[in-house]
Amino acid sequence: MATHYISTVTTSIVALLASLIISVATTKETISSDVDLLEFPLNLEYLEAEFFLFGAIGKGLDGIAPELADGGPPPIGAKAAKIRDKVIRDIIFQFGLQEVGHLSQSAPPKCYFQTGLLGVESGQDAVIRTLLYERRALKVKPYGVSVAEFTDRISNLRNILGNGGLKDVGLGNVDFGKIGNILAGDQSSLSYPRTPQEILRIIYGSGHESVPGGFYPKGGNSRIARSYLHTT
Repeated sequence: MATHYISTVTTSIVALLASLIISVATTKETISSDVDLLEFPLNLEYLEAEFFLFGAIGKGLDGIAPELADGGPPPIGAKAAKIRDKVIRDIIFQFGLQEVGHLSQSAPPKCYFQTGLLGVESGQDAVIRTLLYERRALKVKPYGVSVAEFTDRISNLRNILGNGGLKDVGLGNVDFGKIGNILAGDQSSLSYPRTPQEILRIIYGSGHESVPGGFYPKGGNSRIARSYLHTT
């Protein structure tokens, strides 16, 4: 069934990307200006733009908005996902175009940019999580586990890598007949904050902000990210 393929793609997106930017906690030790605060999530915006665009149509910024890529290297191994449902593909493509819009408005930095950015990112997260919630009982090919269990495992991995406590929850371990968790939040239904260090640990896949890898083999390209690369 097409939904099995959809589940695989959207699970990966929600687990690895969608909520990384939301509610980034800031500290005086790592952030000295509003420019730094904007520059750090822009690395993730480029990642999301390439991820969504390639997943939906098989080409990224170089094919959609090359002026934003500015001659930078293209992502390695990116290709179109096997999304057979036209509605899902359209949603993912819309997300990609939204990321293009974010990047086009990011330079020069605008004081209202981050607020507007978080609003749309939260909306994307809600849409993806709703799609996963609707498909939570389906099995994900070729892993043989349900969507709910798949999200649980990746959420657990994110918690381990981030090393900041419980800041991510999947769709399992819930009595769906009585109470659900269509939106992830703490006991007060507030979004989980993450520090830049925690985000880097997750997107590097290394569990350490000074050890690049994962989506950024050479490390993030922002003042905050680069400052941690010199602390090993």
